[in-house]
Amino acid sequence: MAEHPEGIVLTTVDSLFNALRRNVGAPVMNVKPVRDLVNWGRKSALWPMTFGLACCAIEMIATGAGRFDIDRFGAGVFRPSPRQSDLIIVAGTVTLKMGPVVRRVYDQMPEPKWVIAMGACASTGGPFDSYSTMQGVDRTIPVDVYIPGCPPRPEALLYGLMCLQEIIMRESPAAYIFESDGTVTRRRQLEGDDEESVAEVAPLDAEAAEVAAEATR
Repeated sequence: MAEHPEGIVLTTVDSLFNALRRNVGAPVMNVKPVRDLVNWGRKSALWPMTFGLACCAIEMIATGAGRFDIDRFGAGVFRPSPRQSDLIIVAGTVTLKMGPVVRRVYDQMPEPKWVIAMGACASTGGPFDSYSTMQGVDRTIPVDVYIPGCPPRPEALLYGLMCLQEIIMRESPAAYIFESDGTVTRRRQLEGDDEESVAEVAPLDAEAAEVAAEATR
C-alpha cells in the first residue's frame, strides 16, 4: 500500500490500475485511428454550461436559438450543472468578487474541459479598467479560445466554437491522465508539439487565492 501526499491511501490494486492507465491505456489512445475517433466524439458532443454574466450572455442565448442553431455542431445541450458540462463559455464581465466563484465552478467540471472567453470584457476587462473588474478571466482559469467584440455576434461565437473543435482534434486523448485517488494530470499536448516542450499545466490556486484576497479588501 502506498500513501498519496494528501494522505489518501492507495491499495495495490489502485497502483496497478494507475500503471495500466499510464503504460497501456495512454499509448493505445495515442494511436492515430483511435485518437481521431475519440477526438471526433469529443468535439461533436460538447456540453456547454448554462452560465452567463452580462450582455454577452444574450448573444450566447441567441446562438442557441433556431436562427443560428448551435446544435448543428453538437453543442446545443446546455447543462444546468458544472458536473455535467465540459465547456464553459464566460460570457460577460468578470468582477474580482466573481473571480473565485468562476474558479470554483470551473473546478467542479470534470476533465476533459475547455473554456471560451466570449467578448472583450471576459478576454481583457473591456472598457472597465477599474478597481472592481478583473482584466481578463484568464487570471483565474485557463482559456482555450478568445472571442473579440462588444458584444460579439452569434456568428463569432460559432466561429470560436469551430476553432475550439480544431484544437480538440489536435489534442492527445491521453493528455488527461486519471489517477485512482481522483487527481488528474493535465498535459495540453497538441499534434506537432515537441515532447520536451510540453509541460504540465500548473494549478492556479495561488492566483485564485490572490484574486479572492483582492476581492475582500
